Amino acid sequence: MSRSEKISFTGSTGDTLAGVVDVPEGPVRGWGLYSHGLTLGKDSPAASRICKGLAEQGVGMLRFDNLGLGSSAGEWSAGSFSVKVADTILAADFMREQGRGISLLVGHSFGGAAVLAAARDIPGLNAVVTVGAPYEPKHVEHMFDTEIESILRDGSAVVDLGGRPMEVRRHFVEDVERADLRDCIRTLHKPLMVMHSPTDNTVGIDNASEIFRTARHPRSFISLEGSEHLLTGKGQAARVARIISAWADPYLEVS
Repeated sequence: MSRSEKISFTGSTGDTLAGVVDVPEGPVRGWGLYSHGLTLGKDSPAASRICKGLAEQGVGMLRFDNLGLGSSAGEWSAGSFSVKVADTILAADFMREQGRGISLLVGHSFGGAAVLAAARDIPGLNAVVTVGAPYEPKHVEHMFDTEIESILRDGSAVVDLGGRPMEVRRHFVEDVERADLRDCIRTLHKPLMVMHSPTDNTVGIDNASEIFRTARHPRSFISLEGSEHLLTGKGQAARVARIISAWADPYLEVS
């Protein structure tokens, strides 16, 4: 069993970001931080089920809404990949100040790219997990590729992201196109587990192959056979949580 604590902290843009810490009811094996997909939020099925699943197995997890999503303040369109990375680092700082130093980073989809970029700047971090993550942050552009020209020309455009109309600004596009994870992955110097479904139609399995090839040992790859990208199918997110819990056991610490 676990319980949930509502928290908030100041993000890199000065806006208040809202989060939830899923706290184990029993002994705590360690603390982790979860980064959600592009517009999914902390209460999306994958975020909620993975974090609660880990908490039930003794791993306390912080999940938070990125800028302008869910209960967090600010405008999503004012964010970027760089803002997401910076806010991930600040979330880890918040946990450390609470005496809950982060040992484990877990990132899903676009959040997987963010944790790879943030890992080097989180003191005490021992291990990183990506789930359905893109090798290049600019991969996200495929969701609005027909609008990129007008975004760059006009400064912004409203696009459909997962069934939601969202404003994408020029700085977002320019930021993801500049982002390069190769050096972050190559110099991670921490155990990495890459989890990906071979039938992921949103972020293809070739992304996992590139992340794994670029990484140095210790590295692991888990094929999420039968899962789809959002992990909303019965038992899919819970299975991910169980695998992460077992794999991360040697790397967990309680500060």
